[in-house]
Amino acid sequence: MRAIIAPAPNEPAVLTDIDAPRPGDGEVLIEVSHSSVNYKDGSTVLGRPGFVRTWPLTVGIDIVGTVVETTTDAFTSGDRVTLNGAGAGENRPGGYAEYATAPAASLVKVPESITSAQAAAIGTAGFTAALAVLAIEDHGLKAGDGEVLVTGAAGGVGSVAINLLARRGYSVTASTGRKAQEHAYLTGLGASRVIDRQDLAEPASAPLQEQRWAAVVDGVGSHTLANALAQTRYGGIAVAYGLAQGADLPVTVLPFILRAVTLTGANSVDAPLPLRQRAWDLLSHELDLDALDRMSTTIGLADVLDTAPRILAGQVRGRTIVDLTR
Repeated sequence: MRAIIAPAPNEPAVLTDIDAPRPGDGEVLIEVSHSSVNYKDGSTVLGRPGFVRTWPLTVGIDIVGTVVETTTDAFTSGDRVTLNGAGAGENRPGGYAEYATAPAASLVKVPESITSAQAAAIGTAGFTAALAVLAIEDHGLKAGDGEVLVTGAAGGVGSVAINLLARRGYSVTASTGRKAQEHAYLTGLGASRVIDRQDLAEPASAPLQEQRWAAVVDGVGSHTLANALAQTRYGGIAVAYGLAQGADLPVTVLPFILRAVTLTGANSVDAPLPLRQRAWDLLSHELDLDALDRMSTTIGLADVLDTAPRILAGQVRGRTIVDLTR
């Protein structure tokens, strides 16, 4: 079968032919129809360190397809399923192959209202966005309580988060490095306002700044998240999911002590099955699938190798679907 493999540490991935896998105890064998390209995928395809932990390994953190063999009672042959994260493409085979195995304990059935291509378009990015929205909901923030800042707004997580938040009635401010280019796209998703990422990207001028945000969904980290925290209103919440600017966080404890700000994370890898099902329930009922289709581009498996450097360079808008049938 065709697969994209990370051959060894610090070596770029290659498209090659390998034997189809066999499911172990508690696993299912999936005929993969679709995957997607995420920031993490771009990094692993280019051979950058930090994500892949065993070699050689089939990469691709999203799997969408049909169960063809199972060792558990949780699924039957013919079920459409999706796996987001859960170690796929990091320490177990991922979705850039025509067949893949996956642990039943992390698999979710694709909702009937969502096509397999749309499930891949949602992928880990949309799943992560849903986790962030659920964190804001669980914090008690309601529409009308204040502005929600979404950084890295034109990326996959940001795009889906904006749409979910706007459809829930939140006022969303989108931060992007392509303000002029992406203004119409982001407002079309539901953003009320678009700001330039440079407004937040420099070292914080003060540990506490003007209170602006009731909540933050951040995929950038470093100075951007530090500024966002310094500008978060009393009792607000920031949900971090990425580190495009850096893994550091040059911030004081003052936002947490004096403004009771909460900083939490959206972890797509280790999310337990009940939370996975809750996130997909949110996506199936509240995501604008027409908007999802508009933000999505479809490529073939071989095209992943050329797309990887573009997604790391911030040149990819929205979601990129990988069609394994091409």
